[in-house]
Amino acid sequence: MRSMTKKNKVLAAAGALALVAGGGAAYAYWTTTGTGSGEATNSAGGGTVTLHADFTGGLTPGDARTVGYTADNADANTSTKVGALTATVETNVAECLPAWFSVTANTSNTTVAKNSTGTSVGSGTLTFNDSATVDQSACKGAVVTIKVGSV
Repeated sequence: MRSMTKKNKVLAAAGALALVAGGGAAYAYWTTTGTGSGEATNSAGGGTVTLHADFTGGLTPGDARTVGYTADNADANTSTKVGALTATVETNVAECLPAWFSVTANTSNTTVAKNSTGTSVGSGTLTFNDSATVDQSACKGAVVTIKVGSV
């Protein structure tokens, strides 16, 4: 058998490279495209949660209290995201005006897991605004309630 010259080795290597490159072109030639579809039903979502406002009592005019907002989700199948919180003040004494109070509700946009209780969903401040011109004695012993909702 004859030994290969340097020129023949280069030609053989170039041929092998061309064969590999040609194989790649053949692969690309035989690829195809197509279409398809798939579907799944999403959760009905929008589960209902029970919201709570928690703060310490003993307010006097000019005082403020930190408010913690929590949520319970009794749904066994669906987690629910709590959106923006809204809060208003009510009292059990008609002469103790809710307008004398202010309350904030800072939202955390928290997801409340299914079957959970006491999930923190925000915080805020309840303030008993002091009036220099009105006697606020009607609020002595009154029960202050924060009504909280989510939109």
